[in-house]
Amino acid sequence: MTVSASYSDGVGGIEALNQSDEQREAGTSTQQQGIQSVELAATVLQAMERGLGPMSLTQIALDSGMQPSKAHRYLVSLGRVGLVARSPRSGLYDLGPAMRRLGIESLRRMDEVGLASEHLPGLRDRTAHAVNLAVWGDHGPVVVRWDYGSYALPITVRIGATMSMLSSSIGRVYLAYLPETLTEPVLRTQSETDDQAESSRAEIDGIKQAVLRDGCALTSGRVAPGVTSIAAPVFSAADSLPLVIAIALPSRQATDTVVADVGAELLRTASAISAELGYVDHARLADDSV
Repeated sequence: MTVSASYSDGVGGIEALNQSDEQREAGTSTQQQGIQSVELAATVLQAMERGLGPMSLTQIALDSGMQPSKAHRYLVSLGRVGLVARSPRSGLYDLGPAMRRLGIESLRRMDEVGLASEHLPGLRDRTAHAVNLAVWGDHGPVVVRWDYGSYALPITVRIGATMSMLSSSIGRVYLAYLPETLTEPVLRTQSETDDQAESSRAEIDGIKQAVLRDGCALTSGRVAPGVTSIAAPVFSAADSLPLVIAIALPSRQATDTVVADVGAELLRTASAISAELGYVDHARLADDSV
């Protein structure tokens, strides 16, 4: 009787039955139950990721917080499905062929611009200022998204606009992080039509060093009078060119305190997006391990 009555309610009745089954499986807890052994196996894989190379059983056990005997059992199971491989010669463990296939497929499916765009509304709301996203194009940095903030700006940026390499904060980030084989031709072309794009080698090197030191670029009144902009790079696991996200705010509000707060939020967001895209800062990991 229960089944027929629920069926007569149509799809909603079927969904209600499914929800009841899930609720019975989950009990009274509001948090969904999972399989603990799967989560523990994941800690083993994460330990191997952090190892940045082949590892011994002792190293994996220590990094995953397990006893060696317990870690060994997980490694055996992970090895059976190809997620882990053990070298017959050295006896060390490393990520297996199935893990490599999963990683490649994950990268193939990843929409970097789409994923980064999902973070922009939150960044705008947390700072109350306009945010934008840029990619590298044939002729330099190209704006692909612009979300206006709570404060009016004396500038209108068209989606698809190419930004200056030296006048814009976005351009300066690309100048610092891309190879000169990509940036030099753009600088030469822009210098022919933009007086602000003409700078000495020493000035360009100084801009690059400042961006690499701070992790972001700051310009004020360069693209448009009365506008201050802060930009930071977003990296991915693949060897693709980085994205750049930026915040634009009225220069009258760009006090040292505001710039520091907005810049810190920008860097946190860029780091979060990079992590979601699978980027790992190996240099920072090496420094942390020292």
